Amino acid sequence: MSIEASAGGDARVAPDGAIYDAIGQRHRPVTGPARIVSLVPSLTELLFDLDLGASVVGRTGFCVHPRAQLRAVPKVGGTKDVDLERVRALSPTHVVLNIDENEKPLADALREFVPHLVVTHPKSVEDNFGLYRLFGGLFDRSARAVALSEALRAELDATRAVSPAAIRVLYLIWRAPWMTVSQDTYIARMLALAGMQAVAPDTGRRYPQLDFETFGAERFDAVLLSSEPYRFRQRHLDEFAADPRFAACPAMLVDGEMLSWYGSRAVAGLRYLRQMRAELDARLAATAS
Repeated sequence: MSIEASAGGDARVAPDGAIYDAIGQRHRPVTGPARIVSLVPSLTELLFDLDLGASVVGRTGFCVHPRAQLRAVPKVGGTKDVDLERVRALSPTHVVLNIDENEKPLADALREFVPHLVVTHPKSVEDNFGLYRLFGGLFDRSARAVALSEALRAELDATRAVSPAAIRVLYLIWRAPWMTVSQDTYIARMLALAGMQAVAPDTGRRYPQLDFETFGAERFDAVLLSSEPYRFRQRHLDEFAADPRFAACPAMLVDGEMLSWYGSRAVAGLRYLRQMRAELDARLAATAS
């Protein structure tokens, strides 16, 4: 979004009860009916898990969870190609945005007619605590936000208790060109909780392109092929298995939603992360034997 995040992150609370979002915007808790348009898939899911589904009046085509409930919620385009007139027709009181997923020109256009833009920027799993406080405090769902925080804390503690050996992983999110994630991403910080260091070319980009001719298998111990944003499938996994350059480097398909979606998905995501790491360790052991 090219909107600079504030130093305090999500959900700083002022003495008078006002709540600050990720760019330091001051919000007052909602006192009347809210009409929310969410332009972030994982935050749409969070809104429903906070029992705010009845207040969600618009969403992107990528907002697919919870699937059954979302069938009745109008689509307003994608995360970057939003139909502003559709949004305007829904008369939202709030539009939910994310710095990574939505762009500044979109935010500027929405600001012309939307009373409240709620901007988020979780960069680590721990930032979800602030995200829960932000939404819970703003939309009168603090009790549910506390319950989510307790569930997340339990999963974080369980994940940290495992303490597996450190390994290097290449997490692929795109092909033609190949793209991966740098250390400065939510995904990389998620993986690090299970002892997996996300490796990437040093390009200064958060989602760099790579060339296997110059960034070879000596730089990583395993390859993870994500289900999003590019949907890697079994045939892509078979290509890696057949490539002699990666003979000593196992590859596996992973659920990108579980590893990259923040919000309420982080709770199940941490359970998935532990299971995935155990499976990866088994594959590494089989390769080494």
